[in-house]
Amino acid sequence: MNENRINGENQGQREQNNSERKRSNRGFAAMSPERQREIASKGGRAAHEQGVAHQWTSEEAREAGRKGGMNSRGGRRQQSRGQEGPVL
Repeated sequence: MNENRINGENQGQREQNNSERKRSNRGFAAMSPERQREIASKGGRAAHEQGVAHQWTSEEAREAGRKGGMNSRGGRRQQSRGQEGPVL
């Protein structure tokens, strides 16, 4: 009987310690914004050098912008009220 009480108290202490413990940042989250940008820009440059980076044509960019505007929350709200959104 005493063993259960002791284990229960230990369990409660462990839970309290876990809830008080703060998570430390790891990886990119622990780095300064400048360091994050530096690493990200290297990745972008490497992709272009290897020829695997996507380069948008003006038509692709126009189409992506049009689709993005159609999927915005504001556009759906207008359509649900029976109003038409902007015509592009």
